[in-house]
Amino acid sequence: MIALLSVSDKTGIIDFARSLHALGIKIISTGGTAKTLADEGIPVTKVADITGFPEIMDGRVKTLHPKIHGALLAVMDSPEHVQQMEEHGIEKIDIVVVNLYPFEQTLAREGSTYDEIIENIDIGGPAMVRASAKNHQFTTIVVNPIYYSSVISYLESGNEIPFPFRQKLAMEAYSHTAHYDACISRYFAGHLGHTFLAETAVPLRVDQHLRYGENPHQSAMLYGSFTKIFRQLHGKELSYNNILDIDAAARLCLEFDEPTVIIVKHNNPCGVGSGMDLVDAYRKAFATDNVSPFGGIIAVNRPIDLAFANEVHSLFAEVLIAPSFDDDALARWWPTLRHFALFRRWTCVQLQGASWLKNPMLFSTTRQTSAS
Repeated sequence: MIALLSVSDKTGIIDFARSLHALGIKIISTGGTAKTLADEGIPVTKVADITGFPEIMDGRVKTLHPKIHGALLAVMDSPEHVQQMEEHGIEKIDIVVVNLYPFEQTLAREGSTYDEIIENIDIGGPAMVRASAKNHQFTTIVVNPIYYSSVISYLESGNEIPFPFRQKLAMEAYSHTAHYDACISRYFAGHLGHTFLAETAVPLRVDQHLRYGENPHQSAMLYGSFTKIFRQLHGKELSYNNILDIDAAARLCLEFDEPTVIIVKHNNPCGVGSGMDLVDAYRKAFATDNVSPFGGIIAVNRPIDLAFANEVHSLFAEVLIAPSFDDDALARWWPTLRHFALFRRWTCVQLQGASWLKNPMLFSTTRQTSAS
């Protein structure tokens, strides 16, 4: 067997390569990955030795070669493919481990220039990932280090890597390249000032796995950067409906500069009050509707002190959101309130004013969840 390793994120790659070598699997690699493995004493063959062609143009061209892509795309139960491999001296590559140039990290790094950002658009990596994923019947593609141990376990068992697992890895691979390309597209759209594109994709990562969706029979997932904006201090896992209400309450709260209290339930404001301080603001908000706030969400735009805690303590609230909490205020509430959440005002403001594509997004399905 042959494995091709070419990774920017080198998490776990040394141990993975050692395990492959111990199993008698030949390793071929490129550039920095090949050097990393060689420095650790792991035998590795450079891609240039396979292709007979050197890496050129500052590494922009290294794996874009028939001896690589033929080895990834060959249908091994096709006599014609096998014959062509023999004619052109192509050896099948069975396992491909690739993750892509750090485009997002470069984009996020302060001071990155346009040329640096563009140079971190991977070309050969996505081509190998997509080719391997297409040919998943004969090629195992791994884009995430979390699967290294599973691959090794299958190989150590002496059995073929199961087809359903290879299908799953192919799905992950296409998700990986789709996210990558979406980030690049959104960068160009922002750079050029284009808000709406004829075709687009939303580059999001999972933020939280939720217990269920809007209703108990639905499953749900939270995507975006919710946990970078809100930090939960207390209570059990937030629900789908909690998150919708938290988002609505916090956004409305940020519309006000003076001390303000927002009470939201079922994604609708029950009361909004502004005043000299939070106690005054709360009394005004509660006076709007003194029934619906029970079991609702309270958001404020000032640090919470003991005076506010004493004023609100008698009301059962699902979640209380604030920029910060005094210790004595937390102690007053801790036994009774289900959730405390901190939000960073500047982050929320930035989020609110940004493209909707950067907002937290909730997805829910009606597929029945299993009892487990």
